[in-house]
Amino acid sequence: MTLSKIEKLASWVKEGRRIVFFGGAGISTESGIPDFRSAAGIYQQEKASPYSPEEILSRPFFDRHPEVFYDFYKTKMIHLHAEPNQAHRCLAWLEDEGKLDAVITQNIDGLHQKAGSRSVLELHGSIHRNYCMDCGRFHSLEEVMSTGDPVPKCETCGGTVKPDVVLYGENLDTQVIERTVEAISEADLLLIGGTSLTVQPAAHLVTYFRGQRTVLLNASPTAYDNQADLLIAEPIGTVLGQVESLLKAGS
Repeated sequence: MTLSKIEKLASWVKEGRRIVFFGGAGISTESGIPDFRSAAGIYQQEKASPYSPEEILSRPFFDRHPEVFYDFYKTKMIHLHAEPNQAHRCLAWLEDEGKLDAVITQNIDGLHQKAGSRSVLELHGSIHRNYCMDCGRFHSLEEVMSTGDPVPKCETCGGTVKPDVVLYGENLDTQVIERTVEAISEADLLLIGGTSLTVQPAAHLVTYFRGQRTVLLNASPTAYDNQADLLIAEPIGTVLGQVESLLKAGS
């Protein structure tokens, strides 16, 4: 990676007034959370299972086999010891500096908030929110993980507790989508990082960008590469960490 690319990105970030970050699983792999579709991803690891991960992570499957869903969910989707990396921390710092308007994430791990980001739009929900399907009572992640039952049950009414994550076959939250479209359409610099831009309808949202510059930070090629003004195929934590250092050194 040439320094000129990092310097160019740093200068664009410095000039930006309404920056939006749109990210996916690749931003959390440097925190030890595996992604889904890469060679080392969850979908490749589960080939021996009678059910595919896509099937397990669907709403019909959850309704029919909640115990199988929760076994997969707790062992493959929850990473209690994961900590934010340089990318998460840089984005939180940019928000504190008044330059970043929003983090839009496809991730459900909550690491952006753990790093200090406040304006986070979670397209696919969060492992940290769980609700009883009968009475709506909130349950923390700690409650879900500590229960001895194969399927967490509500202490109030005995109903099944479901994570507030969007499963295959479920719609994205309308209000989150509206806020996402607004943030992207009003941004002057769009940073896209750690996403293959293949998961719909989330990936389509970047097409609402009408600003000046798009930067794509992704280790593997995407269908959006030829539309980016700057393309950096390096670890996103390393890239944003260097950008933050350059900006702080020049302030």
